[in-house]
Amino acid sequence: MNKRVTLKDIARHLGVHVSTVSRALDPQKQSNLSADAIARVRDTARELGYRPNRLAAGLRTRKSMSVGVMIPDITNVIFPPIVRGIESVLEPSGYASILVNTDNLAEREARLIQVLRDRGVDGIIHAAALRDDPTISWAAEEGLAVVTLNRKVDSHKIPYVINDEEDGIRKIVDHLYKLGHRKIAEIAGPQNLSTGLLRHEAFIKTAREYDLQVDPDLIATALHFDEDEGKKCARRLLTKDTPFTAVICANDRLALGAIVEFRKDGLRCPEDVSVTGFNDMPFLDLIPPGLTTIKIQQHRAGQTCARRLLDILVPNDQPIVTETILPVQLIVRGSTGSPKA
Repeated sequence: MNKRVTLKDIARHLGVHVSTVSRALDPQKQSNLSADAIARVRDTARELGYRPNRLAAGLRTRKSMSVGVMIPDITNVIFPPIVRGIESVLEPSGYASILVNTDNLAEREARLIQVLRDRGVDGIIHAAALRDDPTISWAAEEGLAVVTLNRKVDSHKIPYVINDEEDGIRKIVDHLYKLGHRKIAEIAGPQNLSTGLLRHEAFIKTAREYDLQVDPDLIATALHFDEDEGKKCARRLLTKDTPFTAVICANDRLALGAIVEFRKDGLRCPEDVSVTGFNDMPFLDLIPPGLTTIKIQQHRAGQTCARRLLDILVPNDQPIVTETILPVQLIVRGSTGSPKA
């Protein structure tokens, strides 16, 4: 069996001190070395076949150099850009990501948090947190580094990175109002999630500012952020006697489901009813008629959340940022138009 290459072997080959090699191979300790010195050490390590002993390093530093990334639905296409953003920050800093999927189930989430803790992750980026989430709150209180992404926890001051939900809904209402819509329905998201609650509250607030009637018959609340719930909520709106010309949906998947259900009743989008979403998930421009929606910065959100976590894992002189709200953008496509006369 070949002998495992060590830091001493690399140092001996280059004629430098072993501490120089150690710092060159540690992204967090390279600041005092030149780019040329770092490149020479890395090239030599690669040539000699050096593989770091993560287990030994973890025992020595009490760090696993791994981060748990929790997402609510692995089939939702908004998450790959977010995960890529996370990895683009964590990987250069020497951290590996462990991705887990909660399926939006509280019991599964609690179990997976414990699994990640048992595996010794240094921190968790949580994109599946509930508003009332005692499991992740307890983990944070126990000293685990946690940052939530796209959602926030009501009961604990866990740092979070979210989108400007209120401004997004305001942009949608303003767009529909200028098109001439006055009877606007809402398919709200799950109210146990901060995204669902904040977007619903923003709709109520903005509708009143525009002197639009907020009719309870024109609000249907989804249990999940998916197409099936969009269909069910659209059907509930259609069974009411209250007419509407536009529907604001709390996310894109609800909107796509609603459009399918409206078509069953012969309602065309946007000729008979305008429909909007939120998130601007990939490929929406390829699905007729093209969904008018709010674009969130998916890749940037992942990057920002990873940086916030690193601020906790690798403390510096700057205070920890607990609230980050990213700007959003209105994307107008073919699913919205002026109402019929």
